[in-house]
Amino acid sequence: MKRGALAKATGSNIETIRYYEKIGLLPEPERTASGHRLYSLDDEKRLKFILRCRELGFSIAELRELLGLVDTDDYTCGDVLAISKQHTHDIERKIADLKRLKRTLDQMSAECSGDAVPECPLVDALFE
Repeated sequence: MKRGALAKATGSNIETIRYYEKIGLLPEPERTASGHRLYSLDDEKRLKFILRCRELGFSIAELRELLGLVDTDDYTCGDVLAISKQHTHDIERKIADLKRLKRTLDQMSAECSGDAVPECPLVDALFE
């Protein structure tokens, strides 16, 4: 299939496919005599894997690590689990950071009257 068909089949766009090719997550596809890229069902499956991992918040580095395991065909479930657990830990840390951020913004917002006055403690706090 051509790049447009791959984009449609995976719900992505052409630029996304180009990007993943450029950074080496997708292999260089076969080409027709006229130079059109041709993607296989394996390419489609790999792209879907990449897109799903990105939806789950895996970084490009984590994705490279996962694909590196899969590509060598010499991995265990434990290898994949270790990457997943580290990613889960990173998510938990981000959630804690976001909760802290929310508390800070709530505290700053509580000091703002919301009235139609030219002075706002929220703006003052953001300038600190």
